[in-house]
Amino acid sequence: MRLVWKLLSPLSFVLCALLSAGANAQDTTRPPAKILLAFEGGSSSPVVFKLAEQTSVMLRRAVVVEEKPGASGRIGAMALRNARPDGSTVAYLPIAVPVLAPLTFKDVHYDPIRDFVPVSQIATYDLALAVPANHPVRTVAEYFEWLKTHPDQAFYGTGAAGALPHFLGVMLARAGGVELTHVAYKGFAPMTTNLVSGTIPAAISGVSDLIELHRAGRVRIIATSGTKRVPQLPDIPTFVEQGYPTVQASGWAGVFAPAGTPRDAIDEWSAALVTATHSDEMRHLLLNMGVEPTGTTPEAFTAILAADIARWTPIVKLSGFRAD
Repeated sequence: MRLVWKLLSPLSFVLCALLSAGANAQDTTRPPAKILLAFEGGSSSPVVFKLAEQTSVMLRRAVVVEEKPGASGRIGAMALRNARPDGSTVAYLPIAVPVLAPLTFKDVHYDPIRDFVPVSQIATYDLALAVPANHPVRTVAEYFEWLKTHPDQAFYGTGAAGALPHFLGVMLARAGGVELTHVAYKGFAPMTTNLVSGTIPAAISGVSDLIELHRAGRVRIIATSGTKRVPQLPDIPTFVEQGYPTVQASGWAGVFAPAGTPRDAIDEWSAALVTATHSDEMRHLLLNMGVEPTGTTPEAFTAILAADIARWTPIVKLSGFRAD
């Protein structure tokens, strides 16, 4: 599915959204709205394009997706900050952009509290530790034992430095009492290529990024990071279940508007997004990816953002990591 979505041009999705809105009594007096997508390709793309399709019906206006990839999502965030706060522009951002990037970069040129308004959390997701399919280990304890006899293999890959998988690796190393070197790739695709081939002995990423490879037998997920097992991976225990209670983290993705956006516009977007997130079609898409649909109010999402900033600030500081 990821390959199909990546091959289709963004223009085709714009046309789909326009046609969908037109077929459902679109209000032609309202200009098109847009959802900024801060990352190119990957598992978030089909979700965002489906949100555009469904919210265009509920908002009775065309909703297009505008890709703003680059700088680990910061380009998309700056585009949101600079957007006119008239309700016509929102952005789909993962936790790394409003929570982690401001903690790891000296200046990201935006303040998530001052410059953004949380509209709705769309979904939460757990992370996973995976090894190549032919790797001998099947549990976290076996992985740590294997590292004792293979110290030159004590490294793990992620799709980017300073993102949630990076810091889960820091937690994992401390829990196991080992030194793990982080290898940051420029995106999910090159990381998984090296994981499948065995070039790297382990990787950490979102469950949604790894679940299809695991199902296909190309990699093996040995642990997930939530407080309970991922329903789509019922046979894979969490780190907590395997005796590592401090290795726990869940990410999320949500929609934000630029600061100053009128409250009635925020409420209109939020209502449309919540309805879309809980639709049968969207729930099927998200759950099949190993992602849990949420669809929250602006107030609930604001509280989640504040809580995660407070939680991750000391963890990032203790890691000593700086992105610049």
